[in-house]
Amino acid sequence: MAYYMIQVAYTTEAWATLVKNPQNRTEAVVPVIEKLGGKNIGAWVSFGEYDIVSIVQMPDNVTVAALSMAFAAGGSTRSVRTTPLLSMEEGMEALKKAGRSGYKPPKA
Repeated sequence: MAYYMIQVAYTTEAWATLVKNPQNRTEAVVPVIEKLGGKNIGAWVSFGEYDIVSIVQMPDNVTVAALSMAFAAGGSTRSVRTTPLLSMEEGMEALKKAGRSGYKPPKA
């Protein structure tokens, strides 16, 4: 299974609800992740553009896209960003393939 980073930014309405009634949203989303055949690796509250960062393992791109769409369709997010992650070994393999690709940059 592949790893993905999912970043979520809540709406102001969602924050108001969470402040009024604090909830660990991981407890709500882990069953959804598992129902889609995935596994939650961890979740963190973050500062900046995104409010929550999760690392998940999902079977494929289509399945993680479905998960992201479900989060976005719920109405409590203003943004959902999904980033595929490569292990260091996969990154090394990609670097080696890039070196063998034969690509030549444009010349001035």
